[in-house]
Amino acid sequence: MVDVEVLGTALLPDGPRPAQIRRLCVEVSSHLGVPDGHVAVEFVDAAHIARLNGLHRGKEGATDVLSFPIDGPLPGPPGVPHELGDIVICPEHTSDVTEAIIHGMLHLLGMDHEVDGGEMLALQTEMLARARR
Repeated sequence: MVDVEVLGTALLPDGPRPAQIRRLCVEVSSHLGVPDGHVAVEFVDAAHIARLNGLHRGKEGATDVLSFPIDGPLPGPPGVPHELGDIVICPEHTSDVTEAIIHGMLHLLGMDHEVDGGEMLALQTEMLARARR
């Protein structure tokens, strides 16, 4: 099972609850055939995500979501905890937190909309529609 750690929910007064966030992450990983691992989803302010965006992407300013893969989607050696990575979301720069969570998970699991010819964004749309049912 994918273990999901949720941090910074004080920045989400009207957003999804931790249980919903965990369920979304588990559904995305299950859909992509990743049965276990650990992911952290953290909600941060604009200044924090702007610093991360500058440090890790060389881009100025805040953004909606950043993903930091660690071990990747393939399982490691037996008995060794599998670290999928971290998703950092800035609610004040995100029009849809649920979409940002799905987007971040797809990136953690190896998808990249900048090079895949639309596959990731199509799957994101499908999974978002499923999450809203």
